[in-house]
Amino acid sequence: MTDGEAQADDPALAHLYHSQKNRTFVRAIQGEYGLNAELERLRSMPRVRKANEIKFVDGPQAYSRHYVEPKDGITQTFHLHLEEYGPGGKSQKHGHVNEAAFYILDGTGYEIHDGIRYDWSAGDVAIVHNNCVHQHFNASSERPARALVIKTKPMYLFLNMLFQKQVEPRALEPAPGGEGFTAREEETGHNHPAEGY
Repeated sequence: MTDGEAQADDPALAHLYHSQKNRTFVRAIQGEYGLNAELERLRSMPRVRKANEIKFVDGPQAYSRHYVEPKDGITQTFHLHLEEYGPGGKSQKHGHVNEAAFYILDGTGYEIHDGIRYDWSAGDVAIVHNNCVHQHFNASSERPARALVIKTKPMYLFLNMLFQKQVEPRALEPAPGGEGFTAREEETGHNHPAEGY
């Protein structure tokens, strides 16, 4: 049994989004041929999602707050989430056919894309290209880092371009320096703190 399978089977680890096996990547669109009911449903959906109503999941090195994804019924072709990397934290190592853009809100870190390192800091945009095996790292062992992630994965899956592979799951233990860290649930300082976190 892999770490991911163990996480998915343990109710105490149910908050670990990335290890869930039953996720909605593309939602059904159904109804009469004219789709008037679907248009009415879409027009009735909220146009603003409040961050304080959406909790972070995963951890203890990389946390995610999923603002919009197909399961929410608002969108079908894109996914938007916030990633927070604890001190010294890293994401899972994985690859997928879709592209993704990481707008770095705060902190410093780097990516490893197909074995090549790319450094980033607040204000940068890190681009994950198609079919790239990649991993995200916080370069600081003392401060967290945040990135707003926009990806077109749902559209690729909607078009039956289904390749996605996890190479290394998210860590189950904090990185050295990240012990006791929890994701910053409150949106203070516009995510650009001058001191501390």
